[in-house]
Amino acid sequence: MSARKTNALGELVISNEVIATLAGISAMECYGIVGMASKRATDGIVELLGRDNLSKGVKVHTQGEEIIIDLFIIVEYGISIAAVAENIIDTVKYNVENFTGMNVNKVNVTVEGVRV
Repeated sequence: MSARKTNALGELVISNEVIATLAGISAMECYGIVGMASKRATDGIVELLGRDNLSKGVKVHTQGEEIIIDLFIIVEYGISIAAVAENIIDTVKYNVENFTGMNVNKVNVTVEGVRV
């Protein structure tokens, strides 16, 4: 599905891939995050994604004008996971709402690993 916003001039359709990329870039700006994670379903190994594949560590669910974002991240060792997650949630929510003009209902953060 895609996010849709309608006004008097017409309809705006934003694909989930665009929202996922925007959320991934916003998350990578936050302190304490090493990278986005991708789980390979075959063997359950967590893979650190590079800058080119940021959207693979993000799942976007859209319902009308509301967006739910799931982030899968790897954090830096020695940093408070709660503080990093809170910072990521605030930053991603602000940036996605600011760029798309749509409401972000939830940002769920899943920590897949810790790197030194």
